[in-house]
Order: sequence, then structure tokens, then C-alpha cells
Amino acid sequence: MDGAVQALIAAVASFFIVSFLIGVLLLLCRRPSKPPSLAAVSPAFRPGPTLPVASATFDPSISHISMTELAIATKNFSADAIIGDGGFGFVYKAQLTSGATVAVKRLSADAFHGPREFCAEMETLGRIRHRNLARLLGYCISGPDRLLIYEFLPGGSLDHWLHQSDSAESGPGRLSWTDRVAILRGVATGLAFLHEECKPMIIHRDIKASNVLLDAELGARIADFGLARRVDSARSHVSTQVAGTMGYMAPEYREGNTAATWMGDVYSFGILMFEVATGKRPNWPIKGEDGKDVSFVKWAKGMVEAGRGWEILDPWMEKEGVRCDDVDGFLWIAHRSTDESCRKRPSMVEVVSLLNQLPCHSFKISI
Repeated sequence: MDGAVQALIAAVASFFIVSFLIGVLLLLCRRPSKPPSLAAVSPAFRPGPTLPVASATFDPSISHISMTELAIATKNFSADAIIGDGGFGFVYKAQLTSGATVAVKRLSADAFHGPREFCAEMETLGRIRHRNLARLLGYCISGPDRLLIYEFLPGGSLDHWLHQSDSAESGPGRLSWTDRVAILRGVATGLAFLHEECKPMIIHRDIKASNVLLDAELGARIADFGLARRVDSARSHVSTQVAGTMGYMAPEYREGNTAATWMGDVYSFGILMFEVATGKRPNWPIKGEDGKDVSFVKWAKGMVEAGRGWEILDPWMEKEGVRCDDVDGFLWIAHRSTDESCRKRPSMVEVVSLLNQLPCHSFKISI
């Protein structure tokens, strides 16, 4: 066989091989595609050998929970379902198949270490119950995803009432002096419980207005307690990592002290007291009388020391019936709680006692 014939045979063979491959590709392209599933949209929610799934519930109102149900209930964690943005992740409003409305916190990937430690932590926190703490109803994990299910509180956050709403229903003008004192009494009582009643002690480490949630009658509930790691009593009631938000953070933390203590919580609470009284954000500077910027806490404490506490009250708040002596007593508690020296600050039990001594005719307004 000469070279010309061999070349012809090779060309014909190549043609048939290429034609066959093209035909196979065309057949594959014509196969109907399957509609994308929830697992395809969020592969982290698909259980498998490398993505172990674990869940638990701590409340009889929720008998069972799954990643798939939570993804559906939050519209695959749509931005439209977000109702809060905490230091550990976004919070979504969700309605479960049982009809229950809950708040789902999707923790950031680096919020906790392994699943075993996470589950142990949540099992402990899930058993904690107090009227001034937001109830943890359950949790669910799959691979890197960690979801916490909390009771849904219709009043929203205290931050929203003080700063983010101009509506007649949930604006600063709707919070009377009585309401503000009652809310802070609730927060103080919840913190005192975490510090004194929980064994081992729990230090919150991020007390701020956005971590105070309100029920339909403006009752205060502390959120995110325990998420900054529970404190081991064998370590002298300190943890190894400081958390917090600028404006609320104790000076010893800002100066490099990395040991979180209950005294840091007291300082943050004192800042919250000043914030609730003035309606001003603590992480924004204040224009002083000399035209220069001054820190919020320095301005507030300076006005209290000058006997001008009444002048710093929230201008939106109705002041009729509010006594100057009551305001002064309230602001001096805030002043003591924000002492530069952590050892001079009162404990939260003392703060509760001092707040209870303030005259405050209790009444609640419904939303």
C-alpha cells in the first residue's frame, strides 16, 4: 500500500472519530436540565459525609428544626428577611412550617471553632432562662453554617427606637422617661443574673442598644449573651479575648488589657444609660461649647459634674412630670458605672439596687 492510500485511510478515520465525538456532545447538550434545587443554591445546606448536620431544640413550641426548613423560611437567607446585624452575624425573621415566627441568627464562619464545642456551648446556653434574656429556642449546624433560633420579639431593638425610627409608633418620642428607666432596669437585672446566678459566670462583653430587644410591652431582653464565650470559673472569671463596640468599650480594653471582666460590662451599661437618657449615639463625637469635638462619655460626665444633667436629656422625650432629682439620680448611677477606674465601678447587683431606689411610676405602652 502506497503512501497516498495510507493518507486517505487516515483522513477518513479521523473524520469519523471527530463526527462521533461531535454527535456525543450534541446529545449531551440536548438533555433537559434539572431545575436548581435548594441544595444547589446553598450547597452548605446539603448533608453529606463531609458536612455533618446537627440540631437541637430547647422549647416545646419547636419540636424539630432542619437546615432546609430554615433556608426556606428565610427565603434562602434573603436580604429582605434581615431584621438585625449583630457582631456575630445577620439576624433573619422566619416563619416555620409550624406557624411559629422566630428570629434566626446566621453566625459568621469564624464565630466558633469545631461543631463539638459549638453544640456543647449551645446546649448550656439553651438551658438558661430569665425574663430579661432573649430565649434561645434551638440551633442547627451543617458544615461551616451555624444557625441559632431565638424567640421573635416584635418591639425590635432599643437602638431602633432611639435612633432609627421617626414613626409615631416606634420613635424616640414614644419612649417616656418612665419607659426608659424601666427598660434599663430590665437590662441591669438580666446582666446581674448573668454575673451572679449563672455558674460559671457569663460576661456579655458587648452590651449596647442594638443588643437590647423589646417585647410588645417594651420589656427588655438582652441578646447575644454567651456568644462571646462563656467564662470558666477556673480562669478567675476572665476570658482570653475581648469583644465589644467602640463607644461602649471600657478604657482598660482600649488600653490593651485583653482580659474581659464583669467590670467591663458595667462600664458598657453605664454608657447605655447615658445613651438612653440623651438619645445620642455613644460612638459619635459631641460638639463642645468651645466648638471642639469631645467624646460622648466625656461630654455626658462633664455635664453631670457641672449640675447640668437636665440639659442633656433627649429633646424628643416628653419631660412633663419628670423631676430633676430623678434625672440627677439616674445620671449619677451612669457616672459611677463609667468610672475610669474599673475597681470603683459598682457591681450590676448594686446597679439594680440603685435603679430600684429611683422613683418611677411603672406603666407600659403596647405596640
